[in-house]
Amino acid sequence: MKRKRVVWAVILAGVSLFFLLGLDTRLVVREYRLESEKLTRPVRVVFLSDLHSCEHGAGQGKLLALVREQEPDYILLGGDWVDDDFGHRPPGLAYKAARALGEMCPTFYVSGNHELWSGYGAELKQEIAQCGVTVLEGEEVLLPGGLRIFGVDDPAAGEELWSAQMAEGKGGLSEERFSLLLTHRPERVEEYGGFDLVLAGHAHGGQWRLPGVVNGLFAPDQGWFPDYAGGEYRLANGGVMIVGRGLSKESTRVPRFFDRPEVVVVDLVPHPTE
Repeated sequence: MKRKRVVWAVILAGVSLFFLLGLDTRLVVREYRLESEKLTRPVRVVFLSDLHSCEHGAGQGKLLALVREQEPDYILLGGDWVDDDFGHRPPGLAYKAARALGEMCPTFYVSGNHELWSGYGAELKQEIAQCGVTVLEGEEVLLPGGLRIFGVDDPAAGEELWSAQMAEGKGGLSEERFSLLLTHRPERVEEYGGFDLVLAGHAHGGQWRLPGVVNGLFAPDQGWFPDYAGGEYRLANGGVMIVGRGLSKESTRVPRFFDRPEVVVVDLVPHPTE
């Protein structure tokens, strides 16, 4: 009898630990490194997406401290920074984070579906711009070191507009500059050919994961067992897409499981030509 109790106690402790680890929502940093002969100097980018007006520490202190530790050259915000449910998730916390990030270093933003679903997409963009963040709506920014960033609106802005913006982005591709596409949607990967790097969010890491077994259970616009839930993916043209698992926590109806909110760091470094 005593042995049975010990066995059950061990099982209960193991199950409890499993769920405690699985439900951990502390921020995690995931780092990537890409080399290219198109770059003339190293560039460090921090990519953040899908905040959904959630809070990471008082006044977003934990998030801001972690980003600051990475010493980024640029910060890229990949949409759904603000949640469309203003009643439960007012945008104030999202603006606070955007303002602090914009003061930290040059910061760029593209819209996600939730900002546009709110019915106040234009106003939200204006508020984010007033925080010192550059809003990209089918526009490019040419930066030192051979880096070109092109940002596209979420398709919720309209398919015709999205297609026109993507055409504009592809029209500016060149062999001389490293082209980075900032977008919200990873599932439209077939449209991203030609870009050296694509940064996307939206999938929330598939919400439930079992690392090494299941990378994501369900993602919007991809369904069950999504192909692009989170991580690094090689594109057919030789480029790379990195899908961030996002920062949302309490805004999701189903809790994240083995899917910690993440800060993505990408080091872009020159690759010497022979």
